[in-house]
Amino acid sequence: MDFKDYYATLGVTREASEKDIKQAYRKLARKYHPDVNPGDKSAEARFKAINEAYEVLGDPDKRRKYDELGANWRHYEQAQQQGGASPFDTGSWGFNVGGSPGGGFRSMTEDEMRRIFGDEDPFSDFFHAFFGGRTAPAGTRQGRGQRTRRGRDVEQHLELTLEDAYTGVTRRLLVKQEGHTRSIDVRIPAGIADGARVRVAGEGEHGGGGGRAGDLYLRVHIAPHAQFERTDRDLRASIPVAVTTAVLGGEAELRTLAGTPLRIRIPPGTQNGQVFRLKGHGMPNPGRPEERGDLFARVDVRLPRRLTPEQQQHYEALARMEDSALR
Repeated sequence: MDFKDYYATLGVTREASEKDIKQAYRKLARKYHPDVNPGDKSAEARFKAINEAYEVLGDPDKRRKYDELGANWRHYEQAQQQGGASPFDTGSWGFNVGGSPGGGFRSMTEDEMRRIFGDEDPFSDFFHAFFGGRTAPAGTRQGRGQRTRRGRDVEQHLELTLEDAYTGVTRRLLVKQEGHTRSIDVRIPAGIADGARVRVAGEGEHGGGGGRAGDLYLRVHIAPHAQFERTDRDLRASIPVAVTTAVLGGEAELRTLAGTPLRIRIPPGTQNGQVFRLKGHGMPNPGRPEERGDLFARVDVRLPRRLTPEQQQHYEALARMEDSALR
């Protein structure tokens, strides 16, 4: 077990202030974060080392213990191998998750580290030997060779109508685990997109050794609609308009996905296929339901399939008038 020079890992001196340490950590964490370096194992290893270093140096009490250890770390390691107690052992596991006052910043918890790196232990043997204590939180090792295990995440499909996605809906689902079935209510937010995932915390597989349960992810599939088409937060629909209304002007009605009727003014001489934009009548923005897309209504001029004798006379008279106007 090698000694870890946390100061060198963060690129600061032993005299560095808390502010200097936090700034160094923040800069390196952004540079080597897995989201910035997908698939880069060296960046992943560096990111783990940076978080471990800040977990110690960012906590004044842990930093004091680390500084006091100094060159005597091998003596402590030998005492541990012989069953001796840690000179720093308080019987509890400390974790700095609060960050510096007013900074709006904190170090990453082990659970967050595991979401990025999986079930692999994100901290080194050196860290566990000197700062592990007797009791570890869920998802960490309980002693050499023993550890809890977080339950696996589970994903299943959820079929919704476009109306469900427009208004939001609560669905009661049956969850089967280890031969038992239970029901849970899940709220689907208004405006959810096709293909989106809804996380239901703690409803995945149970963890091993007392570890916390995994999460349930619902993959949303929105069924095609007979009238409306969706593009992001905008909706498109056809609106039937009588030929006389298109020629002379008037009103047409279109019902929203919530069933609310919308009256649309049709100007005289409206052409077939003309599109009217109804601002704010599209899909809501999840998390901000007051923000909505637009509804685009396309005019579909309906021609009569059958004419009464009186209508036939009027259309014939109109045809004669148009013919005369062209001569």
